[in-house]
Amino acid sequence: MSCLLSLSNVSVSYGKMEAVRGVSLSLDRGQIVTVIGPNGAGKTTLLAAIMGLLPVDGSIHFDSADLARLSTEERVASGISLVPEKRELFAEMTVADNLILGAYTRWGNRADVESDLAVVYSRFGRLAERQQQLAGTLSGGERQMLALGRAFMAKPRVLLLDEPSLGLAPLIVRDVFRIIVELRTLGVSILLVEQNARAALETADYGYVLETGEIVHSGRAQDLIHDPRVVDSYLGGQSD
Repeated sequence: MSCLLSLSNVSVSYGKMEAVRGVSLSLDRGQIVTVIGPNGAGKTTLLAAIMGLLPVDGSIHFDSADLARLSTEERVASGISLVPEKRELFAEMTVADNLILGAYTRWGNRADVESDLAVVYSRFGRLAERQQQLAGTLSGGERQMLALGRAFMAKPRVLLLDEPSLGLAPLIVRDVFRIIVELRTLGVSILLVEQNARAALETADYGYVLETGEIVHSGRAQDLIHDPRVVDSYLGGQSD
């Protein structure tokens, strides 16, 4: 595998407060990489920095190209998509319209968009059943599926996921993580920020632990899930 997204010594500040300090991480093609850690650790800030929503010190490269001069819109067009924690759907629009809007950067290729729409409906059966339903009337799990499907419609090479399991029932959480794995089979590499450390590490290939803005542990996900330091802090003291 070759590196697709890399951060080198990245720091992000809000005024005088440094939220992320000297973070370096990488995501290879075809990988799922997770960043776990407590609330306030800087996980969401890290994703915002990758999308160009915040100024950074250090460097971020995507497919070997420096992202420093690219706007958020240009980063999306180059193949990076973010599913934010709050999902940010268009509540008064239908499921179908939300999905089509996700492909706004490539509306000129109608056949390609319709092909990907068919893929989404085949992978997200509930969305297929609710194509004409308003997004605001969906359940929490369905809204998360719509957010994932809409992000896929942008045809990303890298998908940034911010707390995809937040607020969902355990059965729905399992569905969401199953879909994340399926997205990888469709050619999407995934950087997953998640407080549900166990589910994240069980799904990912590689993991980083972020505390107070710094990487304190990293390694293969299956190694971290048995690391006593990670077990004690994030897995309730119980290793599989």
